[in-house]
Amino acid sequence: MEQWLPVIYAYLFIFFARVADMSLDVLRILMLMRDRRLWAAVIGFFEVSIFVLALNEVLKGGLADPGKIIAYAGGFAAGNYLGSFIESKLAIGFLSIHIIPPRDLVEEFTRLMRKEGFGVTSVQGCGRDGERTMLFVMIKRKDLNKALAMINSICPNAFFNVSDARRIHGGVFPVKKGK
Repeated sequence: MEQWLPVIYAYLFIFFARVADMSLDVLRILMLMRDRRLWAAVIGFFEVSIFVLALNEVLKGGLADPGKIIAYAGGFAAGNYLGSFIESKLAIGFLSIHIIPPRDLVEEFTRLMRKEGFGVTSVQGCGRDGERTMLFVMIKRKDLNKALAMINSICPNAFFNVSDARRIHGGVFPVKKGK
């Protein structure tokens, strides 16, 4: 059994190093998308350092050990999953929701969204069936579930689109309680 401990430790090191570096990779890309270059650079430094250590461990003694390759690939997959989970919990940044509600619900949508502190801009447009009102709502990513629940409670069939907002300036956002 003792002769297997170094091999098992190597597999575990490779696996967890890949989980760490791939999780950092997801976060680094998130920082780049959010225009946070310094954070991306710092994260990238640690990401690549861990990657080189993991790859070095895989390449020790050649590629004859399939366990190392499996640990490497498994860590890659698990790191992507964990990184995306962490990213969703951090919910950094802003989203833009474009809502085209039924004509009779425009005022209700606008009133309830504003009541929750979301900035709403309405714009008149012309769709297939004539004049329509489009609502543009800018939200913090962490408020997405709240906004979607509101939309679904008012009109589950309302047409809407959620898109990432890379950079914003100004606007109206909910104020944190106690401030």
